[in-house]
Amino acid sequence: MEILEFFHHDFIQRAIVAGCFIAALCSTLGTFLVLRRLSLIGDGLAHVTFGGVAAGLLVETYPFYVAVPIVMASALGILKLIDKARLYGDAAIGIVSSLGIAGGILIASIAGGFNVDLFSYLFGNILAISSAEVWTSILLCLCLIIVIALFYQELVAITFDEESARASGINTRRINRVLVLLTALTVVLAMKVVGIMLVSSLLIIPSVTALQFARGFRTTIIISCLTGIISVISGIIISFLLDFPSGATIVLVNFLLFIMSFTAVHIFRKRPGQGT
Repeated sequence: MEILEFFHHDFIQRAIVAGCFIAALCSTLGTFLVLRRLSLIGDGLAHVTFGGVAAGLLVETYPFYVAVPIVMASALGILKLIDKARLYGDAAIGIVSSLGIAGGILIASIAGGFNVDLFSYLFGNILAISSAEVWTSILLCLCLIIVIALFYQELVAITFDEESARASGINTRRINRVLVLLTALTVVLAMKVVGIMLVSSLLIIPSVTALQFARGFRTTIIISCLTGIISVISGIIISFLLDFPSGATIVLVNFLLFIMSFTAVHIFRKRPGQGT
């Protein structure tokens, strides 16, 4: 009876709906990023998001509107550094990430230090999401998923072999731009779920969990989405019942699912007759 009453709360319904859409988006996009060894781009852009949020709070504007163009420009900046400065991906991400976090700290100090609003974006509070934010999340998630579907074949091609994709006539530079811009928007969307400091986990952990059972790319994406959605719903319920921080709880549930899947697969492979 208590569980049924739990789902009657409007703020719980809003959190679950928005969280499931964002988790599905993060899990789908994260699969491409993990396989391309660009997992850390989510973490780097999350640090830039911190600077964008701080700027938004400084000028007293809804942080989402300020963070989106800043993070998208930074994502393109990472690509530019990789192409023109001949840097490895992790080095380019590190440069942009450190610049973003430094800018955020500087702006926060100008604004008079860290406040409650900034901390809520840093560590997430999906239970406080508004109806307007829910609809914004749903619409943007649907738009981004449609874009992924439109460029699906090209994204898969550059994920597994970018050189062959380029040789086959695919405009890999354009597809890379699409990928990083999708990541930028996803990071900004996900900050409300788990917070800026933990957003990369929502991109990475469901994907690496799914890869434990990988039997094909589409199957991996489906398992990744299910893992992300389960972790969000479970995390919201646990955080509400035990009065835990929602963002951290979602990440810990995500990690627990990864450990369980890793252990299960490891035990199965060690069974007699299954090989080593």
